[in-house]
Formats: sequence, C-alpha cells, structure tokens
Amino acid sequence: MNGMIQLKSKNEIARMKESGRLLALTHKKIGPMIKPGATTWDIEVFVNEFLEKHGATPEEKGFHGYKYAICASVNDEICHGFPNRKPLNNGDIVTIDMVVNLNGALSDSAWSYPVGDISDEARHLLKTTKEALYEGIKMSVVGNRMGDIGHAIQEYAESRGLSVVREFVGHGIGPTMHEDPQVAHYGKPGRGLRLRDGMTITIEPMLNIGDWRAKVDGNGWTARTVDGSLSAQYEHTIAITKNGPEILTTLDDGDGE
Repeated sequence: MNGMIQLKSKNEIARMKESGRLLALTHKKIGPMIKPGATTWDIEVFVNEFLEKHGATPEEKGFHGYKYAICASVNDEICHGFPNRKPLNNGDIVTIDMVVNLNGALSDSAWSYPVGDISDEARHLLKTTKEALYEGIKMSVVGNRMGDIGHAIQEYAESRGLSVVREFVGHGIGPTMHEDPQVAHYGKPGRGLRLRDGMTITIEPMLNIGDWRAKVDGNGWTARTVDGSLSAQYEHTIAITKNGPEILTTLDDGDGE
C-alpha cells in the first residue's frame, strides 16, 4: 500500500491550497443561501456557475456516473445525497460536500449547515462533529499512525453520546479524487499506516445521533442512517508536513463556512 501513496511536493501542496481556498470561499457563499424554502438545487446551480467563473470544475460530476457538482445530504442522509428541488424546512440540517479541480489541483471539503432554527440535539450534533474533525486533524503529524486519527475522533464523538459511521472513510487525494490511504474515523492508537511528510488526505467524520450503521437508497448512492436519526459531516483536506498538519481547504480568515 505504501508504494501506491503519492507524496506531494511543496509546489503541489501550494497548488492544492489554491484549489482549497476557492472551495472554502464557495462554502462561505453557500452559507447565507441555506434557509427555509431554499432548495439544494439552487446550491447545485450556484456551485457550477461560481466554479466556472473562477476557472475551476466540479470534480464529482461524472465520477462513476455521478451527475452533480455537489452532494447534498439532508437530515438522516449520511452522504451522497442528490441535490433536488424540494424546499428545505425550518429545523433541517444539510451537508454540502464537493471536490474542486483548479488547474489539475484537487481539494475536497464538506460542511453541515443548520436550516433556520434547529433543535438543541441537532446543534449538539453539528458542534460535536466539527470539533471531532479538529481532534483528528491535531493527530495528523509526521510519525503518528492512521489509528491515532481515528481513535481521537471516535473517543471524542462517543464521549459526547454520538456514534461514528464506519462504512465511509476519508482518503488520500490528488492527482485523483480517491487514493490510498484510507482514513478511518475510528480505530486504535498506534495502529495502521505511519503518516509521512507530503501525504495529502481528507478527514471527514460522519457522526449520527443514533445507530452508526448506514443503508443505501435504491439510487445506489445516497446513504442514510438505519434508524432515521440525524447525521452530520465536516471535512477538510489536509497536508501532512514536517511543521504539522496544514489545512488546505480554508480561508486565511477562518474555515470558510
């Protein structure tokens, strides 16, 4: 597996960071659009136009026949929800996930958004999922192992009464969307692949209020919780460097939500 992992040069990482800044800016523009009555199709149209205007393309479109620029997963949908014209309701939560290709450099990031006024339970889910992402990022240092990332996320989530989806994991990225290594969001410390300078990976925990297991809809893509409980996801693309983890999908002034 080690031989299949493509370590990136400083120049390649810098180009991925440019792609990531555009992705973060896209999320920042999306935030105010998400409100009761809006549709995920509105966001799909916006993302296509915004990326084109900035000389980039949505890498997800055409991936294994996937037709859209974004994944839009609402409430009990864990991931890979299709954007559609159904209005969002007050109290919903929605995860927007996308991959940006800017001049051949890829970046991947997902954020979960509240729609109007959400329940305390949903707010706890969003806050904890975001915090769990950063617990994983903290462990993304040269010499640590993949299990250290997964363990940090799992321990944080479960200590706050939430469960970690196991069927879907983070991954290496660049020059193609999904590469080795896989990045599980659960695991045991000190186990798994050792992290090396120049690795670029996504960390993208999906947490559920109820059961961690997933089922896939008849469309072959959309995964949802088996018990209908809410699910949230936050994701950054990270470079493992000698100076610590570098978040590539962020703006200098913050996360770009």
